[in-house]
Amino acid sequence: MSGTRWLDEEEQRTWRAYLRTSLLLQEALERQLQRDSGMPHAYYMILVVLSESPGRTMTMTKLSALLQYSVSRLSHAVSRLEEKGWVRRLKQPEDRRTTVAELTDEGFAALVEAAPGHVEEVRRVLFDPLTPRQVRQFGEILGTILSAFEYQRAEEAERSRALDAAAQ
Repeated sequence: MSGTRWLDEEEQRTWRAYLRTSLLLQEALERQLQRDSGMPHAYYMILVVLSESPGRTMTMTKLSALLQYSVSRLSHAVSRLEEKGWVRRLKQPEDRRTTVAELTDEGFAALVEAAPGHVEEVRRVLFDPLTPRQVRQFGEILGTILSAFEYQRAEEAERSRALDAAAQ
């Protein structure tokens, strides 16, 4: 494969450190939430996003896109959250084809109870090892990477729109 820009030694070390750190961080957050609150991290994230949405509601489509969950994964998770009484699904009155997830008062209470332990674990494993300067640098680095992803997504969406328009 000619033209491949292989990683140099420093990039390879950085890449592998990132992969390992990312895995360990996710495992630590998963363990803490399961141990202290009996919920997976994915469920916690659904509750957080809904709690921050106007009226504690969001369409399933938007929730899926925001969390980067497949429709089937989100549907399965919301079903489990419905069983606990933490979320309910409703049809949108103005468009009966659209399903909305709504955080219930019980779900909000579960989130309020889980949040302090989760935040403490995030602080312990991610921020406490860093200096304030490193935290700022880390935020800037992540912002740069996220901006590149968002730019790429916007370009892909534009290409898709152009192809759709050309096909019509």
